Amino acid sequence: MSGKKILMLCGEFTEEYEIFVFQQGMEAVGHTVHVVCPDKKKGEMIQTSLHDFEGHQTYIERFGHLAEINQTFSEVVLEDYDAVYCAGGRGPEYIRTDKRIQAMVRHFHEAGKPIFTICHGVQILVAVDGVIRGKKVAALGACEPEVILAGGTYIDVKPHEAYVDGTMVSAKGWTGLAAFMRECLKVLGTEIRHT
Repeated sequence: MSGKKILMLCGEFTEEYEIFVFQQGMEAVGHTVHVVCPDKKKGEMIQTSLHDFEGHQTYIERFGHLAEINQTFSEVVLEDYDAVYCAGGRGPEYIRTDKRIQAMVRHFHEAGKPIFTICHGVQILVAVDGVIRGKKVAALGACEPEVILAGGTYIDVKPHEAYVDGTMVSAKGWTGLAAFMRECLKVLGTEIRHT
């Protein structure tokens, strides 16, 4: 079976690990990941951020590396993709208001294609009516009220876990990337064998 094509929705200050680890891991097993950002062209860069908990009441944010956009946003053909991935960090809070991003998410929802979300990525999904209604979804705890108001059920997974509801895979944050990616691969029909 040939690899799948995954559309990754990002904005400036998206969480670095949730871009690089996901992209490289999926590409390592033969999938294609197109990293896109509104109004960015292939070859342009976005600033990522690093978030962590260091004893304060909320997370801290630092500059991460620059991430390369590898597909021009305006040239995305949604029918070419098998799944969509909403990376977390701060990017989702502003790209979710972009009607083009909302239309992209709506396409995957209405087509019944897999939707992957981690951390604040769920903010993109709640901006599109009906996407998480009736679904059980994990996310950063700060997103719980939005999940509930959008008609979903917030699942408080442990930091290193992921949650699967049908073809929707979700996790709390970057510390859950291993479990998250393992479940995404299962949903994509990818089987890894050790010999």
